[in-house]
Amino acid sequence: MVAEQGCIQEPSCKGIYRLLEYCAAEEAVSPLSSDARLECLEAQNSLQHYRPLQVCKCQRGSRREDHCLKVYWTVRFSAYDEYDVSPYEELKLNLVRNIEVSRMASIMAASSVVVDGQNQCLKAAQDCGLYEKCGSLRSEYVVACTKRATATDNSCNRQKCHKALRRFLERVPEEYSFALLFCPCSDTLCGERRRKTIVPSCSFEENARGEERVGKPNCLSLQSYCSRDELCRSRFADFQHNCLPSSLSASGCMRESRAMCLKAYTGLIGTIMTPNYVSNSSTEVSQWCTCEGSGNELQGCQRIQHLFSNNICLRNAISSMGISAPPPVEHTPVPVSQPSPRVFQERVHVSVNTLPEFNSMEDSDQEEEQEERANEEFNVIPPYSEKDSNTESGARGSQRGEASQTELALPLLLLPALFLNWECWND
Repeated sequence: MVAEQGCIQEPSCKGIYRLLEYCAAEEAVSPLSSDARLECLEAQNSLQHYRPLQVCKCQRGSRREDHCLKVYWTVRFSAYDEYDVSPYEELKLNLVRNIEVSRMASIMAASSVVVDGQNQCLKAAQDCGLYEKCGSLRSEYVVACTKRATATDNSCNRQKCHKALRRFLERVPEEYSFALLFCPCSDTLCGERRRKTIVPSCSFEENARGEERVGKPNCLSLQSYCSRDELCRSRFADFQHNCLPSSLSASGCMRESRAMCLKAYTGLIGTIMTPNYVSNSSTEVSQWCTCEGSGNELQGCQRIQHLFSNNICLRNAISSMGISAPPPVEHTPVPVSQPSPRVFQERVHVSVNTLPEFNSMEDSDQEEEQEERANEEFNVIPPYSEKDSNTESGARGSQRGEASQTELALPLLLLPALFLNWECWND
């Protein structure tokens, strides 16, 4: 990072910066004593003269994002409750609007013609499966989120699940990831698929540990844990910055950008502050936390809840995904659909050699563990995968034709049975 390197090259700045690094590391473990905190605050004030460290921002998804965020929060040692400013670089307003129009158009264009009554979340999963990168990375996070932590423990490895989710959302084009997360639904079956997209039994809810069922944590405790992790803290600040509601704005957003709000919202997925839909029949979202036992901090706890449950900017941004998009911006390419890797079989059976990059993180003594009961234990809807290598659009069309003929033939087959039952009834 340029600003950090510039500070280290100056002896006066280097000493203060190293002290603040120590302060931040100690504060992350346990609260500092009053004398130590006072010394750290004086060091932070002394570093105000070095302008580059005060104005630098980070790029989301860059290779050095973690290190950049660490530097950003080091020089803001005392700002643990500072969530109104995003640590990420901001785009110019006109560029944001162009990107918003382009992204929304591409998201709608990535799917084929919408058919009335079609399950749009299933369609989004099918499109993802046909795009190699999307299908592969989606399979990767489903495996990570459904695999048991140990052979005797029914809980999952939440840390690996979150890491795989972040990897999916950072590397897959938003034309596909947004369509999966925010697909419009008109029935509970579609809503169930949408709610289970992120495998909430591992990434969102607390799993059962042994024979005990873990209850919801307090929202203030959740935020406290988040504030001690640079990535979670940054994503939460970015969410509040870009999803700030406004009753005077037509979009409901202070920054007039629903697309940036959705991007900031998805940035929280894969952190301890992961949000999700509250039910299969609505687009309302929340976090897995409660305000019970908050005492005199009840208002602060409810403020965290209302960031998701009572946020007109976020609500309008999610709802806008079901509205027809504006005409595509010229020269806005849509990712080319490619055959998905045959990673999943009928019931999410995955061999240990299917995903070598992810499986390299697993312990050698767990390589033969299978996910045979993944659907039952973690309540996840398997992603779409090709059942046969020759399943193309023409074949699917013929299958739909055959299915419709079968549906028409069924009443004819039932007629003799109905007549027999009628005769028996008359006798």
